[in-house]
Amino acid sequence: MKRPVIYPVFLPQQGCPFRCVYCNQHAVTGLPERAPSDAVTHGVKAVAEHGRRALETGRPGEIAFYGGTFTALDRESLRALLREAASWTDRGAFTGIRFSTRPDALEGDVLDLLAEYPVRTVEIGAQSLDDAVLEASRRGYDAARVTAACRAVREWGRRLGLQLMVGLPTETEDRWRRSVLRVVELAPDFVRLYPTLVLSGTMLARWYRDGRYRPLELEEAVDRCAWAADRFDKAGIAIARMGLHPDPALDAPGAVLSGPRHPAFGHLVRSRQWRRRVDAALERAAARWNGGSQAGQGDAEPSPASLEVHAPPRRLSEVMGPLRSNVSHWKDRWGFRQVWVQEADAFRVRFQ
Repeated sequence: MKRPVIYPVFLPQQGCPFRCVYCNQHAVTGLPERAPSDAVTHGVKAVAEHGRRALETGRPGEIAFYGGTFTALDRESLRALLREAASWTDRGAFTGIRFSTRPDALEGDVLDLLAEYPVRTVEIGAQSLDDAVLEASRRGYDAARVTAACRAVREWGRRLGLQLMVGLPTETEDRWRRSVLRVVELAPDFVRLYPTLVLSGTMLARWYRDGRYRPLELEEAVDRCAWAADRFDKAGIAIARMGLHPDPALDAPGAVLSGPRHPAFGHLVRSRQWRRRVDAALERAAARWNGGSQAGQGDAEPSPASLEVHAPPRRLSEVMGPLRSNVSHWKDRWGFRQVWVQEADAFRVRFQ
């Protein structure tokens, strides 16, 4: 799937009714804290800059408002940003408008207001669909509110995206999985998966220092997201991103106190999916091998000495894993002396 061109405009914390326990948008974006009027003025200028660039390069795309609660902005500010975006859309710079918002900020007359403008995509920052996790994270709404917001966007006829965070307070593996399955039932057009990091200046940072919160280890976060990605892939739900965008602000000393941060988090997740996929094929075959799960039966076959994993060319690095970690895993777990990863039109596993 070809990724759409997106021109982002960041409005850190603008429109947010309060700051969530994990959130420090200024640390994530590297943008200074601004008064609401200054933030809107800056946003309008950013829209115009993107519009001129899109026309100059001949690359139209969606203008996107991120970083705050867009639909909770005061009506004057909201209209000012939408008008500027719509004017450049009319000129062919943008294909439409997209924004991220809270599920409880898509109620009342806001959809009627938005209908006056060329909005194409709505991203809902659900973060979880488990009530206990939402309460512990002090999000201020429950899973039913998320479901209602998704239905409203669907009835409105716009593309729907959902954002999830793995490793929020009180989240267990079971709660994460139930949340993912509820997202699958809602059938958004795409999802984004973000690991929960302990950012300075947040309530979560205080809980972390006090021992009240333990972030996931990188391996835990990768495993949980790989499980989720398998379900989304099977359901035909696109994954727009896994992991935070790289930003120098996050590299500043003390910006990130702890958590499963990695510059190639999405690559780690995709690699883990391939590991699990090959392991599943080997587990099915193990019943036929001496030393497999059915060892000792009369029709057992000798364990193969080598493994060939065939996959599309653009997926080979994911199959091998970072530093060939998947290759090492298959050797260590299954006892193969040789493992080859080769180009093919489709995935398959061969033993010799």
